[in-house]
Amino acid sequence: MGSALFDPLFGADRVAARLDDASWVAALVAVEVALSAAAAEQGLVPEADAERIAAVAAELDVDPAALGRAAVEGGNPVIPLVRILRQAAGEAGRSVHPGATSQDVMDTAAVLLTGWAGEIVLDDLRGAADAAAALAAAHRDTAMIARTLGQQALPTTFGLVAAGWCAGLDRARTGLACVLGALPVQFGGAAGTLAASHPHGPAVAAGLARRLGLADAAPWHTERTRIGELAGALAVAAGACAKPATDVVLLAGTELGEVSEAAPGDSSSMPHKRNPIAAITARAAARRAPGLAAVLLGAADHEHQRAAGPWHTEWQTLGELLRAGGGAAGRLRTSLEGLVVHPDRMLENLARTTTDVAAGHASDLVDSLLAARP
Repeated sequence: MGSALFDPLFGADRVAARLDDASWVAALVAVEVALSAAAAEQGLVPEADAERIAAVAAELDVDPAALGRAAVEGGNPVIPLVRILRQAAGEAGRSVHPGATSQDVMDTAAVLLTGWAGEIVLDDLRGAADAAAALAAAHRDTAMIARTLGQQALPTTFGLVAAGWCAGLDRARTGLACVLGALPVQFGGAAGTLAASHPHGPAVAAGLARRLGLADAAPWHTERTRIGELAGALAVAAGACAKPATDVVLLAGTELGEVSEAAPGDSSSMPHKRNPIAAITARAAARRAPGLAAVLLGAADHEHQRAAGPWHTEWQTLGELLRAGGGAAGRLRTSLEGLVVHPDRMLENLARTTTDVAAGHASDLVDSLLAARP
């Protein structure tokens, strides 16, 4: 869940603002409004009813806490929300939730929220990758020692190290963007057969998708590969952030001193310390992602045509995974955008290993990696 105390620390505050309870309610209401409009387009409900529902929804003030308490009885917040909308719309309330089941609205709202939060994650991944690319270009020829298995190895350049960071971040961002862009609307009715809106069900689903800016798809109530793909893409993105964050933490150590953050953290008891806190908290956020992804993957076994438990597992877990991946990207961006490189320390450490081997084609590799950026 969101935390005013910890979200800023771990970089999740921007993402969390699009995943809070009010955002959930807004997404659920948006789906119901779009659904009534899509049904009216096919003649399943009166156009005037859909217009009335939209007008009422625009003025609706739903208390998330009260909605949560009311959701206990039926096991999801859609059931009490539909009651609220129907009561508020008066006679037009008959056209709220046409042909749908609660999962249709919950899944579609979750997809909407994921898209809203995903925009922030993608933006921070792009910002971190751009910062890494700028470091690579600026330090294309800055010599340093490569390290393998924790030991000094052969010469390389800091530009090549940073270009590798950039390549991983770009690849993760591209993969996540592909998954986010393909997330579809959910509309299948009580058992995923579209029976309640026959023969207009597919057209209603397409209209709902169009109004919400989502992809169209056949009902996928218990076919959760899309959620698995999303979990994987977010976990990969977190891992792509963890790699440079880990390098920064190590390179900023007192004994190496090859980089430092522009705004290092201090210590409550040791005033001499300059901790690379942005990279540290990026690592911390990223480390939560694999476990959260595993929960979503482990909940993929939705039984029959409606899951009793695995579906419910997804709601909060997905939000937490978005916070973890988004937090890692946000904190890494801060770290890399203000990273200070110390070439003199790199040369000092390079001199510790006697070798006549030069950095080889490192500079050319930097150019090729940067040229290949999406």
